[in-house]
Amino acid sequence: MKPAARTYNQDHIARQYTPGKRRLSIYWTWSYPWESQRDPAAMENRFSTMTEVRNVLWPGYEKPEWQSDMFLQGIAGTLELFHRSALSFQKLAGEATGHPVAVFQRVDQAGYYQPIDERILDDTDTLLVFGLDHLLAELESESGEIEAINKWLQREGTCLLIAPHHDVGFTDDLEQRQMEYLHHGDNLVPRQQRFSTFTRSLMKELNVPVVNKWGLRPAVVPGTRDIAPLNTFGDLDKRGLLKDVPTLNFHPHLPHYEVVPNGSEIHVLAKQPVDPDRPHPFTAAGNTEMNSLLWMPPAGDRAGDILLVDSTHFTTLFGGTESLENFWRNLAMA
Repeated sequence: MKPAARTYNQDHIARQYTPGKRRLSIYWTWSYPWESQRDPAAMENRFSTMTEVRNVLWPGYEKPEWQSDMFLQGIAGTLELFHRSALSFQKLAGEATGHPVAVFQRVDQAGYYQPIDERILDDTDTLLVFGLDHLLAELESESGEIEAINKWLQREGTCLLIAPHHDVGFTDDLEQRQMEYLHHGDNLVPRQQRFSTFTRSLMKELNVPVVNKWGLRPAVVPGTRDIAPLNTFGDLDKRGLLKDVPTLNFHPHLPHYEVVPNGSEIHVLAKQPVDPDRPHPFTAAGNTEMNSLLWMPPAGDRAGDILLVDSTHFTTLFGGTESLENFWRNLAMA
């Protein structure tokens, strides 16, 4: 059977509310033009070009569909890999809910600017905010967006998932940057790669007591290449997000979501063991696990939930497992 025909560059068609069927939307926080036109000669704070991806992961992308006559070879090609890697999640969530997953970008390929406002929120029950804008782009949330999101979260059954990505090499200490680089071991990530101004400002304005830190390599099961199981706290998992989910996705540089006290109620639902055999300041300080999944239950005027989990767990760039699919399904049906 042929895949469905693809459309591009058209207005969003609103999805009608269906009882018991959630409507999911993805919001990529980047400016696609800003990210894709970064100087490839820059050593830090940019995405890889597709040519670099092909070179480092050779011969994985040496197929006709990844050549220059079929696929973008610059940074834009790598941004498209992110889009393509979320298709499996979109397909599963769409089948589970009966609604297609809508996808938005803060500034898209055609230069259209789309803030988070009622055009996105009115037909969305779960909004996934993927924080992959580099700090240098200075894309902060706006007051109108905060007002719109707060109003939306007053609606029963809403869920805001915030996914700030890693913060690698935030120090001026070059030796520490090198240690972090050797710890995660991904040649496609520079020695400084800092995300995301937008999600940081969003968390600040919504009083989410979390700071995304580091880029940590998960531990594996001894003698295998399989990611080590999560340490979960089932008594706190009131939404059943981790039912039949022993692991999330292996990714060499996952953020640690550090909780900073500010009076807001937040629960760590899962911790991921960190590779103990690759030196890193985080483990040198005595830490063995990173915070991977956090939940803020409804409070005050906010009737909706707020979740924090990395966007990597919704992509298949680093593989996919039945456990990961169970997590997707649990979120879509929660």
